[in-house]
Amino acid sequence: MASGVAIAVPGSSHEESECSTASLKREDRLRKFRELHFKRNEARKLNHQEVVEEDKRLKLPSNWEAKKARLEWELQVDEKKKECAAKGEDYNRVKLLDISAEDAERWERKKKKRNPDPGFSDYAAAQLRQYQRLTKQIKPDMENYEKQREECGEEFYPTSNSLLHGTHVPSKEGVDRMVEDVEKQIEKRAKYSRRRAYNDDADIDYINERNAKFNKKAERFYGKYTAEIKQNLERGTAV
Repeated sequence: MASGVAIAVPGSSHEESECSTASLKREDRLRKFRELHFKRNEARKLNHQEVVEEDKRLKLPSNWEAKKARLEWELQVDEKKKECAAKGEDYNRVKLLDISAEDAERWERKKKKRNPDPGFSDYAAAQLRQYQRLTKQIKPDMENYEKQREECGEEFYPTSNSLLHGTHVPSKEGVDRMVEDVEKQIEKRAKYSRRRAYNDDADIDYINERNAKFNKKAERFYGKYTAEIKQNLERGTAV
């Protein structure tokens, strides 16, 4: 009976190593493919989200960003006020402590650039400005208010049947304030309605008011170029 003899096949170990290397490469390529596929799906999802968000932003009003920032700032201010109230601190004082010197200087420059008096546009706007100015100056005297309410009783809240003419006597302080305010209005009105002084000795080189204004403008822009010609014409020595 023949005994079992192990026969060694030349090159079998080399082929097995090549097969294992090829399988590893294949698995590595599949892994990279899966990663690329996952990244593509993730990018597609993010792009879709961005498209949806952009569409929402386009449908919003043009000043939505400014309104949103304003609302966020107001919420922060409210929270800060609540924190200061809980700690027993003054919010305005805490706010000023957080402002840098550069910001304070910049705000002061902006305030100086603003024109508080835009001038006269129409009578309705002037009347509104006058009303707002006068109401800002009002400082109610609550003690006098309560005293008058007690003295007048039900007549303090008049109706259509109430007759209060001649019953109210203004205080001396109130009359003085009114006089002072009227004098300020007269002084301010005089500045706005001032007229240009007329010079009797000036040369008359115009035929009417409109022509006088035109000549003044021409003199302002071209006077230095035509001064010699004008003098020669006046002397009669022009060539």
